[in-house]
Amino acid sequence: MTRIEREKQTVRKMKGAIIHIWEKEKRWLQSLSFRTGVIVLLCCIPFYILSFAQMLLPISAAAKGVLWTVLFGMAKTCQYGGLTILGVEGYNRLKDWIKRKKD
Repeated sequence: MTRIEREKQTVRKMKGAIIHIWEKEKRWLQSLSFRTGVIVLLCCIPFYILSFAQMLLPISAAAKGVLWTVLFGMAKTCQYGGLTILGVEGYNRLKDWIKRKKD
C-alpha cells in the first residue's frame, strides 16, 4: 500500500469517526425536552444583542473582533442547538404557539 493510499484510508476513518460523534450528539440533543429546546433557543437572543452591543465599548478593534466572534458564535450555537433539540415537530409546535398568541 502506498503512502497516499494509507493517507486516504486514514482520512476516511477520521470522517467516519466525526460522523459517528455528530450523530451521537444529535441523538442526545433530540432526546431533550421541548421546554429545554425553547430555553436554549431563547438563549441566543442575549448573545446576538451582546455581539453587536459590544461595538459601543471603548476598546481596541482587535478586542471587539474577538468579542464579536465569541458572542456571535455562542448565539449561533444556541440557535442551532435549540433547533436540533426541538426538531421539526417541536419547531412547528412553537410556530403554532406564536401564531395563537398573536391572534
